[in-house]
Amino acid sequence: MTIHTDHPFATPPGDRDPLRRLRGHLPAAVSLWTAGEGRARVGLTVSSFMIGAGDPAVVLGLVDEESDFWEEEPERFVVNLATSGHEFLSDAFAGVAPAPGGPFTLAQWEESAWGPVLTGAAGWIGVRRTTDARHAGWGLLVEAQVEHVEVSDAAVLSHERGRYHAR
Repeated sequence: MTIHTDHPFATPPGDRDPLRRLRGHLPAAVSLWTAGEGRARVGLTVSSFMIGAGDPAVVLGLVDEESDFWEEEPERFVVNLATSGHEFLSDAFAGVAPAPGGPFTLAQWEESAWGPVLTGAAGWIGVRRTTDARHAGWGLLVEAQVEHVEVSDAAVLSHERGRYHAR
């Protein structure tokens, strides 16, 4: 058996997408988008999103159309902002870490009118989807109107070049 110093499934350097590499240099806030209630809860880690202030304020995000979250095509959902200590949870919601029993078993949640709210999040936004999603880049562009906002003083978890950072 050989122990490799790098990831055995990594794309060889000459074959890597330069735009994806450039995007990896941009720090991105880590959010967990959650919907549903009880056993019908779904969620997804989303770092490709932005918030547009205004009246009404909006959230725009790119989601994986094959995710459990999008299979439900939720009308209402929560954008939870992850913080330090939510790294494994974020990986579980992204589907890259094991979560026996599902990722919702890895943290404490409170119910809201928009879906599950992560206890200890840096903040959360309750939103209502305003349009049908459309294809954009690698995913689906989802637009939602902000209906509720709560914020804490905790630092938001960010992701940059394959690593998490609390900022």
